[in-house]
Amino acid sequence: MPIFDHNNIAQHYEISGNGPPLLLIAGMMSDSASWAPLVPLLEPHFTLIRPDNRTTGRTAPWDAPVSVDHFAADCAALLHHLDMGPAHVLGHSLGGMIGMRLACAHPDAVKTLTLAAAAPLRLERNVALFKTLLAIRRSDAAPDVWLHALFPWLFAPALYDAKGMVAQAAAASLAYPYAQSMQAMAHQIAALDGYMPDTPDSISCPVQALLAADDLLLPLDLARPTLGDIASHVIAGAGHSLHWDAPDAVASHLRRFTQETQT
Repeated sequence: MPIFDHNNIAQHYEISGNGPPLLLIAGMMSDSASWAPLVPLLEPHFTLIRPDNRTTGRTAPWDAPVSVDHFAADCAALLHHLDMGPAHVLGHSLGGMIGMRLACAHPDAVKTLTLAAAAPLRLERNVALFKTLLAIRRSDAAPDVWLHALFPWLFAPALYDAKGMVAQAAAASLAYPYAQSMQAMAHQIAALDGYMPDTPDSISCPVQALLAADDLLLPLDLARPTLGDIASHVIAGAGHSLHWDAPDAVASHLRRFTQETQT
């Protein structure tokens, strides 16, 4: 269980695979385990570095100071500690916001950046959604109710057509031993609430965006205008958690992009 002690936190991370370094930055309420569908597809091509962001997984303490700047600085420090920069970076959702901040504030750490269901965009609606989900979780509702309220925002409609899959996903989330606590969830939402987007022209490395056709959290018509000259690819049949709905497509786009940008 690798732990990197720095800046008054003990950051848990996973590392595996063989090839150039690829830093995977998880999104809201997610940690290193959230990349499970992509790991076997990417390990033959990259050395995967999967940190637990502050407030998530096995990184402690859960209540350390938190912001997108803190998340990005942690990523830069971890790459420096491992002596594995510059690295390719894949960030999902909030992880994409962190990846953009990392590329802006620590350009020497990032070789390429792939935004997965992410764009330089802050939606008040999404902040309000997460605060509402937290309120449900804090209420006397059954423990899985807030998850059932969350899943339609994350996954493509096809998940609901597969008998038992939604219940199975909820059960797996509740059984996960390192799930984010309610207190840590509130702490992370505060970081999202304080986020101010970076501009695409402030990022000097090659960037691509992978957008999901059925994304409710980041609709295409809102995401695309914010990307400027960043090349975007729409993945059919995928919701916001596109690396769960369509891992093969995500892995294929990532491999092709990083190969094209090799120097």
